[in-house]
Amino acid sequence: MRKLYVLLLSLFLAAAVPVPAHAADNGSWSVYPAASQIGARPYFYLSADPGQSIDDKVVVTNKTGEPLRLRLYAADAYNTARDGGFAVRTVAEKQRGVGAWAKPAKSRVTVPAHGKVTVPFTLSVPEGAEPGDHPGALVALDERVDHGDGTVALGVQRAVAARVYLRVGGPTVPAITVEDVHVSHHQPLVPGLGDSGATISYTLRNTGNVTLNPRVELRATGLFGRTLLARDLVRIPGELLPGQRVRLSEPWRGAPQLDWGDVKLTASAKDTRESASAGFFAVPWLVAVVLLVVGAVGGGLWVRLRMRAGGAGRAQPSVRSLDPAPRP
Repeated sequence: MRKLYVLLLSLFLAAAVPVPAHAADNGSWSVYPAASQIGARPYFYLSADPGQSIDDKVVVTNKTGEPLRLRLYAADAYNTARDGGFAVRTVAEKQRGVGAWAKPAKSRVTVPAHGKVTVPFTLSVPEGAEPGDHPGALVALDERVDHGDGTVALGVQRAVAARVYLRVGGPTVPAITVEDVHVSHHQPLVPGLGDSGATISYTLRNTGNVTLNPRVELRATGLFGRTLLARDLVRIPGELLPGQRVRLSEPWRGAPQLDWGDVKLTASAKDTRESASAGFFAVPWLVAVVLLVVGAVGGGLWVRLRMRAGGAGRAQPSVRSLDPAPRP
């Protein structure tokens, strides 16, 4: 039987730490910005105007006892759809920002055992580039594919990337929206027997041109404006990149089994704040079935009564006998 190979990219990105010794690292090699005159840098923080070029250097360190041959390329960054994590495009994907503008002096490097290589690169911002943030990364990719065993073999390529935060000069517009709020309930069959809950799903979208560090507040109210839930959400992306949207969900444990109200989500970041809401109607399954049956029976009886009333009130036609006309 032929094996089905699925290629996965195992990517490690730099963590927010101030020294390159703890920069992007997968245990075999690491990637980080070359130290500047000021000192070590956790990321590349760059700014340029349209039409301007920047020269910088990236360092690749080999932590193994064997030489490493790696592919070096620039990539655009994006938020993953699942949890909003910071991710970068693969070498085969279309690059539109940093991935297209940054060019390492070498596309492939051989790093000696327990050694390091410093590679210059040039980032050229084109004329007409949109102002604002253009996040990306410089990626060191091992192009070898590790295949697993079995009928479906997972082919894994490993990569390490140093983040690039580029801001292009011009007007900056922070803007965030909350979209498509939906509440789904999980009710016990019999009221009072079992736990109830709900899942609140929504889309968080960065409609501006700068990277946002969002905060999301959740508030649920029931009948007569009673507050059922009020808290700040923690399962949100630490960075929401420009133009990106993320579908998120939040569990609501102990949601009411019988209530009618609204759920409101308010997203905020520096200089921007927007809200969206959705209504909910919580009814236990057994109560819902009983109400449905009662409604169906009641509706049937009402129709029958209306038909009878209509039949009783309908006038009966009268038949008049006509005498034959008298003969002359």
